[in-house]
Amino acid sequence: MKVMKFGGTSVADQPAIERLIALVRAERQAEAQTEGGDARGPVVVVSALSGVTDRLLGVAALAGSGDVEGARTSLQDLRARHIKVSEVIKDQSLRQPVVDSLNREFDELERVVTALAVLQEVSPRWLDALAATGEILSSQIVAAALTSHKLLASYVDSRKAVVTDGEHTAAAPMFEETTAALMTHADPPLAAGRIPVMGGFVGATTSGVTTTLGRGGSDFSAAIVGACLGASEIQIWTDVDGMLTADPRIVKNPQVVPHLSFAEASELAYFGAKVLHPATIQPAVARNIPVRILNSHRATARGTLITGERPKADRPLTAVASKKGVTVVDITSTRMLMAHGFLRRLFEVFERFKTPVDVVTTSEVSVSVTIDDARRLLSIIEGLSGFAHAEREDQMAIVCVVGDGLHDDPQLAANVLRSVGDVPLRMVSQAASRRNITFVIREADLPAALGRVHEKFFATQPSLASRATVGKPVGA
Repeated sequence: MKVMKFGGTSVADQPAIERLIALVRAERQAEAQTEGGDARGPVVVVSALSGVTDRLLGVAALAGSGDVEGARTSLQDLRARHIKVSEVIKDQSLRQPVVDSLNREFDELERVVTALAVLQEVSPRWLDALAATGEILSSQIVAAALTSHKLLASYVDSRKAVVTDGEHTAAAPMFEETTAALMTHADPPLAAGRIPVMGGFVGATTSGVTTTLGRGGSDFSAAIVGACLGASEIQIWTDVDGMLTADPRIVKNPQVVPHLSFAEASELAYFGAKVLHPATIQPAVARNIPVRILNSHRATARGTLITGERPKADRPLTAVASKKGVTVVDITSTRMLMAHGFLRRLFEVFERFKTPVDVVTTSEVSVSVTIDDARRLLSIIEGLSGFAHAEREDQMAIVCVVGDGLHDDPQLAANVLRSVGDVPLRMVSQAASRRNITFVIREADLPAALGRVHEKFFATQPSLASRATVGKPVGA
C-alpha cells in the first residue's frame, strides 16, 4: 500500500484534480497487475487548493486588525472558488453534500472572523483553526471526485486521524496515538477496498482541538500516515520533476537528481531544498520507507527516489543547497576560555527564544552561529549580554554541498572550498558524518560561489533539466 500526497498546485483547479484522479487510477491498476501487489489503497493526502492557506492567514490578519469586512470579502472569494472547483464532482448526488459542507464551513468561518475582529486578537489556537480549513475542504472535494469517477473513496477527517501535542502552528505528532486513530478511521476504508482521502498539515490534540504541523506540513502528514500504516512507498506529487543539483534561479541548467540517500536528502532539505519539507523524511527514515518525488503535470518524468542508501555513482557529490536571508551572530567572552558549561548557557538563550541555529563554529574565546529567523534576535543578544558580547551580521547566505562521496574522499572537501575561488568565506563547517561541507558567505557573493561549485562538480554531465520541465530549487 502506498501513500500519494498531492501538493497545492496538484489540486489547484478542476483540471489539476482530474490529473490527480488519473494518477490514482493508474496506481491502482499498476498494483492490481503486479504479482503480490497490495490491492488496498492508495491513501491519498492532499494540501489545500493552491494559495488558499496564505489567503486564510490573510483573513486571520484582517480579523486581528479589526477589518471584518475585508475578512468577509476574502472568505466570499474563497467560498466561490471552492464551489467552482467542486464541479469536478460529476455526480450531483455526490456533489451536493460537499457543497452543503463547504457552505457550512464558510458560514462558521464568517462567524469566527466577526468575533475575532471584535477582539482584534488572533491566538495561535484560532490561527490553526482558520489555517486548517483549506485541507479540510480540499480533501472532501477530492474524495467525492474520486468516487464520482468510479474510484470509491472515503473522506477521513485528519482531525480525528492525526493526534498531536498542543504546540499550535507547529504541532508534533504523537505516533502511538496516531497509529491507533488511523486504525480506527483509515484502516476500515482500506479493508473495504476504498481509498482514504485526508487533508495534510492538519491534526488535533487528544482533546480534539485543531492543530497544524507548520508550513510544509502536508508532506510531513504523508510521512506520518505512511509510517503509522506501514506503507511500501510515500509519493510526493508536486509540479516539478524532482530535486535539482542547484537552485535554477541562480545556476543555469541544473540537473534532476535521480536518487538520494535519506541522509543526503535530510541535509539538502534542512539547508534550503524546497521540494521536500525538512521533517518529511524523519518518519520514513525510522521505518525505512522509500520516498519518491514526482511531477503531477508530467507523470512520465522519472522523478527523484530517496532511500536508506543510494547506489554508488560516478559523481561523488549529489547537489548543492543554498539559503539566503541568514544572520551571523558572533559571541565572544573570555569566560569561555578553559571553562565548562559556557556553550550550554549560550544555547539555552537561543532555546528560550525558540530560535534554531543552523551552522556553528568555535574558537578558544568565541562562538559564531547562523540563524535564519532574526525576529527575536534583539532579545537573544540581551540574554547573552550577561556573560558575553554579541554582534550580528545580516545579509549572509549558507552554501551546503552534499554527497556521500565526501565521506570516502578526504580531499573532496578541500576541492569544494578551492572551487569557490576568491569569494571570502565567513564560516566553514563539516558535519561529523562527513556527508556535507557548509560555508557561509555574503549574500551578494552567492551567485558567483554557487555557479563555480556547480560548474566544477555538476556541469560535466549532460543536463537532465534541459530535457525536462525546470524543477523547483534545491536551494532557496
